[in-house]
Amino acid sequence: MKPRQFTPRKLNIGAFIESESPLEGPSALSDLPRLADSLAPEVAQDSIPPVSWTAQGRLVPQRVGGPQLWLDLTAHADLPWTCQRCLHPVVLPVALERQIRFVVDEKAAAELDAESDDDVLPLSRSFDLLSLIEDELIMASPLVPRHETCPEQPLMSVSDPGVDGDEAPEVGVSDASTEAGGEPPRGQRPNPFAVLAKLKKGESEGGEGR
Repeated sequence: MKPRQFTPRKLNIGAFIESESPLEGPSALSDLPRLADSLAPEVAQDSIPPVSWTAQGRLVPQRVGGPQLWLDLTAHADLPWTCQRCLHPVVLPVALERQIRFVVDEKAAAELDAESDDDVLPLSRSFDLLSLIEDELIMASPLVPRHETCPEQPLMSVSDPGVDGDEAPEVGVSDASTEAGGEPPRGQRPNPFAVLAKLKKGESEGGEGR
């Protein structure tokens, strides 16, 4: 008898688990668009190696009732992220290994999920396995991707803007012309303390002349 064929995008998950047959594949980034959107934009997606994954159904016998239905899932990929230090692409591995239990409906899944640490999902006749793999890879992605040692200078750096590309003038520095009542040099701001001293000096001289 010819083995039953299963389609990852529309998988009868109960029948697949009960068959205890493996399902595997490489999947291109074009099949995982949400994951692809989080990668370094300057790297062409068709140049990125596909994601390798395997799925295996497993039946766990019980003393009472039918067996528990479990899905063993693994996936691995080497993906280009944007380094948060230098902003150049950095290729980092992402891997996952999950054991997910499937139960009859959403109510049973919610109850078991609240009672245990197991991942529990409801059975479906059209389960999207690739979407699950994509979700798990996104959650396993590095929070702050970085090179161990950045190979290049940062694409963006913070620097003080100067005048005509030169070093920025100091702010709040007085000079002789300012203290003498003249205009501050071009590109400089008057020292507020020098201005205050000048005003007080004027008030003092005015008081003496009264």
